[in-house]
Amino acid sequence: MGCVKNSAKTENSKIKIVATIFPEYDWLMNVIGSKYENFEVTLLLDKGTDLHNYQLSASDIMKLAKADMFVYVGGESDEWVCDALKEAVNKNMVVLNLMELLESSVKAEEVVEGMEAENEDDDDGDEIEYDEHIWLSLRNAQIVCSVFANELAVLDKANAAFYKENAAAYNAKLAALDKEFLKEVDSAGQKVFLFADRFPFRYFADDYGIKYYAAFAGCSAETEASFATVKFLADKIEQLGLSCVCTIEKSDKKLANAVISNTKNKNQQIVEFDSMQSTTASDVLSGATYIGIMQKNLEALKAALK
Repeated sequence: MGCVKNSAKTENSKIKIVATIFPEYDWLMNVIGSKYENFEVTLLLDKGTDLHNYQLSASDIMKLAKADMFVYVGGESDEWVCDALKEAVNKNMVVLNLMELLESSVKAEEVVEGMEAENEDDDDGDEIEYDEHIWLSLRNAQIVCSVFANELAVLDKANAAFYKENAAAYNAKLAALDKEFLKEVDSAGQKVFLFADRFPFRYFADDYGIKYYAAFAGCSAETEASFATVKFLADKIEQLGLSCVCTIEKSDKKLANAVISNTKNKNQQIVEFDSMQSTTASDVLSGATYIGIMQKNLEALKAALK
């Protein structure tokens, strides 16, 4: 998780920032606020490419090479970063690795009961694989936004207090939404949800004490579930009396429907959660925000915990 540098900008031009994924980008824009004219902020994965499938292009290298600040997640999907930073023009670039920043909160990828095992050929032995989906915790988001404010205060000293005030105001909104999730879970009769899909919501589930079952781990490259996995999930629905099967965004829902078809009543509702792994620049222009998407996830959770 290395490759961290830190320093201030000395040029008079716009401060150039590159963020790999949408949550980072949106957090930055909220902390920057009305001072956006001082910045040029680039969302690197802007076409809905999943973090796990991203391939660095020549144009991306050029954007990164000119950056004053670079923000990335820091998991195995970001192994390209160290090589890319060698091309950086600004050797004083501020580089923020979020998994290093959140080190005490970072969790290892886990395989829960009934989950499809990873292909052994892809296993690196005893090396621990960490769950990259840190942005799906509202509590992690608050920590990161405070760090963003501190770094922006160094890059643009004249507006240091402004960025810190913005971060505090935005973090208050995140904290309020966190309380809404807590209230919903506390009042729910069932504190378990089941995903017929990958499960990138480990941090989210742990924040609220929700038990989960899923077909695949969050970073899994597997796409086909065995009948044993389908049957396990269907039996778990029967055992727990669940009325919903969950998926993540852009799922074709084939696996969810297969699970439902193996239950007795075959009438479970499919509920979609958004992991923000496919959010595009077009979505941003259409008004997509981190808080807005998490509010939709709150509504999905209400349905899933019925």
